[in-house]
Amino acid sequence: MRAVVFERFGEPAEVREVPDPVPAPHGVVVRVEATGLCRSDWHGWMGHDSDIALPHVPGHELAGVVEAVGARVSGWRAGDRVTVPFVCACGSCPSCQAGDQQVCERQTQPGFTHWGSFAEFVALDHADVNLVAVPEGMAFATAASLGCRFATAYRAVVQQGRVSAGEWVAVHGCGGVGLSAVMIAAASGARVVAVDVSPGALELARKFGAAECVNAATTDDTAAAVRELTGGGAQLSLDALGAPVTCAASVNSLRRRGRHIQVGLLPSDAGSTPVPMARAIALELELLGSHGMAAQPCPLMMEPIRHRAVTRPTASREGWWVETRGRRPTPRPEAPRDPPQTQTPGPPGQGPPPLPADDGARARRSPAPGSAGHVHHPADGVTGRAGGDGYGAGGGRDGHRAVALISARSGYPW
Repeated sequence: MRAVVFERFGEPAEVREVPDPVPAPHGVVVRVEATGLCRSDWHGWMGHDSDIALPHVPGHELAGVVEAVGARVSGWRAGDRVTVPFVCACGSCPSCQAGDQQVCERQTQPGFTHWGSFAEFVALDHADVNLVAVPEGMAFATAASLGCRFATAYRAVVQQGRVSAGEWVAVHGCGGVGLSAVMIAAASGARVVAVDVSPGALELARKFGAAECVNAATTDDTAAAVRELTGGGAQLSLDALGAPVTCAASVNSLRRRGRHIQVGLLPSDAGSTPVPMARAIALELELLGSHGMAAQPCPLMMEPIRHRAVTRPTASREGWWVETRGRRPTPRPEAPRDPPQTQTPGPPGQGPPPLPADDGARARRSPAPGSAGHVHHPADGVTGRAGGDGYGAGGGRDGHRAVALISARSGYPW
């Protein structure tokens, strides 16, 4: 097969022929139809991830068709249209057994622990635990854009952040994850304040549902600006970039008993990141991490996208209030944590289901100190580049811009 390979960290990669992968007994090989470029791929190429062994093929945002199936796989067969979260769980460790596959103790990650999706084929582990069916009619490029940036934002906002309609949500860093968080929060009925250094990123954020925008390049104290715009602070704030300044600003943006979600990865030469803990103690703030998302909630996440329900979010106190097929969906009921993958859509013509709630507080493991890709609006194909974030964003402060989704069958950007 053809693949993008680099032999040394930080040196040019090349497209060349390499051996085809073989599925593990519990795994599959997927023919890659679309893949994304993420800032984590750049960090891996630079040698910032200890899991990577050379030579290496990067890539973890993918969708495609099952090509070969291991002997112990029971739920999938050749020809199935699939995608996968970037964390591939083992399914049997204590964390997996507790329903927390996104922090699996024996997780693998394509493009980091083994060769990834910048290739014609990619091997994926524990297929029955990790594969997600791509609905008929959903483009592979759309599905590939969901497994990292969008799913990460979905879990951060809906499950870890426990967003409620009418709340103020601040999003610091409007790259791939940040803009996805804006869409999800706004479509869930929240009022969003978007913060970024890029006017283009803020323009996209407003287009995707942000009620207010703060230009961090021209604002001395972004946290104070958020508190003023929200009448005392946000109930929920996300650092979707991953930098000491945005982490502190997110915490300082909160009102009493607010919730900070750390989504962007936080590399630090000192090995740690200062956090304004005095404020966290005084205001009884919650500080939570969020690490991708397991496979099980993905079908419910995909339903509003499949119904084009994330295109023009409108704030409402009724929860998942969106414009879709001219219908007004019913208010969102509470749903069990990590619903099983076997849930199926309702009858044809039925509106999209509500997003599930999850009030679990779970730890994150950071496989790479940041990531970035292009910004993709999965419902209508709008694309753009914006500021950086922890996953799937544009360049941000360090200027490392990324490219749009690419097809593994038609060439690469290197």
